[in-house]
Amino acid sequence: MADTRYLSRSDAEALAQKVLSYSTADEARVNINSGSQGNTRFAQNQVSTAGDAYDASITITSAYGKKTASATTNRFDDESLRQMVQTSERLARLVPEDPEYMGELPPQQYVQTEPYFDATANITPEARARAVMEIAGPASRQNLISTGFLSHFTGSNAVANKKGLFAYARGTGVSFTTTVRTADGTGSGWAGSGENDWSQMNFGQLAETAIRKAEMSRNPRAVEPGEWTVILEPTAVANLTNLMVFAMNARNADEGRSFFSKQGGGNKLGEKFLDERITITSDPADPRTAGNPFSGEGLPNRAMTWVENGVLRNLIYNRYWAQRNNVQPTGFPGAYRMSGGNSSIEEMIRTTDRGLLVTRLWYIRPVDPRTILYTGLTRDGTFLIENGRITTAVKNLRWNESPVFMLNSIEAMSEPVRVNASEDGAGGSVMVPAVKSRDFTFTSLSDAV
Repeated sequence: MADTRYLSRSDAEALAQKVLSYSTADEARVNINSGSQGNTRFAQNQVSTAGDAYDASITITSAYGKKTASATTNRFDDESLRQMVQTSERLARLVPEDPEYMGELPPQQYVQTEPYFDATANITPEARARAVMEIAGPASRQNLISTGFLSHFTGSNAVANKKGLFAYARGTGVSFTTTVRTADGTGSGWAGSGENDWSQMNFGQLAETAIRKAEMSRNPRAVEPGEWTVILEPTAVANLTNLMVFAMNARNADEGRSFFSKQGGGNKLGEKFLDERITITSDPADPRTAGNPFSGEGLPNRAMTWVENGVLRNLIYNRYWAQRNNVQPTGFPGAYRMSGGNSSIEEMIRTTDRGLLVTRLWYIRPVDPRTILYTGLTRDGTFLIENGRITTAVKNLRWNESPVFMLNSIEAMSEPVRVNASEDGAGGSVMVPAVKSRDFTFTSLSDAV
């Protein structure tokens, strides 16, 4: 019996071939996405909302020469599919030519990877509620207030075109974040995690972390802004490193619009720009950072080394810019792994005379793309370290910093762990270490908790 939560490979292929049979365009590509999502939100130590939904959509991109247009539907009856195809073809005849259109790909070879786990696909609302109570129960007993969001997905995506290309992948994922606050509103602690496999989630440990930080962060005091030695926990490291990885666009570099642009023209490929202990790789087959094995065009995502011992080894090339520069297109590092060290956060604290421990970063906004300079705030647990121990919570601070500078000022790193790299903690799973870095720039104080 077919799984009703997402389209199987055979169902997706049959649907794609049906749509392509209606096409009269020179070229056509079909993208199919299907899946189910569930979520539970909680506040004031109790579930506030919960829901489950299933959705599926299909998009066709039609091309006449270099004139292209797309249309989408979520109705899969024959008439709706025909209308979708006809709409895309009608629009494609009207639009101007796209000089960068590369045409559709022939059949490709893909990495064999499938980050799909039955434990995640079979999560029930009851299981989500039990997980929430692992945080809300202890928080309530300690007169603390917990809030948070638990979400998961099970789905598949497929790409097919008139040249015979077909690609299919399925996956699962779960994401959880919680903020625990003290009843007087002066303390706030956060914890979050994401996995493809529900059975790898440790909600009790996350509860312990958030509760401990909430209690430790009561009645914070102000410290002077300036350049500080910081110990950035892995989530904070990911918040910053993500900004650098996603800035590795070859075209922007070649056209003089990014940090990776070389003075006088060209890019910085082959140049050392980070501490030699830093290596960043991506591999869709890596079980800890598994990703989609192909792009929306059906271009394979392959194992890549982006930074090796501090040296820039690759930039992100799409098909057009790769052809312009006579190189292979790279695909996109949707998830990545950064090298680490053999230290621990506890050891970093013991070896710090004066510094700040930072849980995560928030309200991150760009300042200067040429230096990857960003600004933002600390949040949910910032602590003063004196003579090798945490002495007090401190008020949050605004920072102005570049991940490039942070990764050039390293004093120690832990082993990499999996975290969610996005600002809201809800997506973008990566493997990064905690980092102790010197001269991190804080510009002002914030009274926000």
